Amino acid sequence: MWPYWIAGAVLAYILLVLYFLYLVHRIPRKPVKEVPDWGRIIDTRIPSIDGGSLEVWRVEPEGRSRGIVLFAHGWSRNRDRMVSRARVFGQLGFTTVIHSARDHGNSTPYRFMNAFCFAEDTEAVLKWINEPVLLYGHSLGAAGAIIVANRNPDKISLLFLEGCYARTKEALRKLYRNYNRFFGIFFAPMVVFFMDIFYRFRLDEVSPVRLASDIDIPVLIIHGELDQSFPLHHAWRLRDSFPAGRAELFVGIEADHSSSSLTPEYPVAIKSFVNRHLPLPD
Repeated sequence: MWPYWIAGAVLAYILLVLYFLYLVHRIPRKPVKEVPDWGRIIDTRIPSIDGGSLEVWRVEPEGRSRGIVLFAHGWSRNRDRMVSRARVFGQLGFTTVIHSARDHGNSTPYRFMNAFCFAEDTEAVLKWINEPVLLYGHSLGAAGAIIVANRNPDKISLLFLEGCYARTKEALRKLYRNYNRFFGIFFAPMVVFFMDIFYRFRLDEVSPVRLASDIDIPVLIIHGELDQSFPLHHAWRLRDSFPAGRAELFVGIEADHSSSSLTPEYPVAIKSFVNRHLPLPD
């Protein structure tokens, strides 16, 4: 009798893990509402890799543009989430391009979004822009941005990574523990294990710290001092993974995972970094 109970319990556990594997890809979206309030705004849609489409804002500054900055939001958000960040670059004279990834905002649905998909969507916008850009990603958008920079080194002139994790599987387990301690302890390790199988054991392959060593461009890492999703040690490890002297770290004092850009030092740090690497045109 006991072997049947044990087998039944194991089977029930595995089925629950598979259900949770599906569920973590369908976590309810949390879009925000904030539209650009500067420059000339073009609101359009472009094709995505799977035949769907992405909603995109392109905001042209007043006067001559210094270049283009492409923004990628994080998990569960939308293009509006990046507007306040884009405004800083707009004030510096840049054209800013902001899109919603598939299954986010009003872009077309997609059932299993992940860092690979976020990278594909960013690459779709990069192809549409058709010229080198400054690339800015937040959270999962930052992880996708590293993949894009690794695969398209000639198309990225500067890289900005806000709230980025260091290693994929470690970050997922931490997120799930933060969400629910019981789930994080008893289910998260197996959910991540099956996720790795589902993605053909590529989770470690695209960990930011593994890709960083091959990205030889200036990088500004932006991280909240009080980030509970990915604590500050993720930023230190990521910074030290880039080629020597290529990555700098800005820490938002008393900022959490998403509020570094709200600190008074943030626009100063952005302006300083940009002007050192892209001097103002004559």
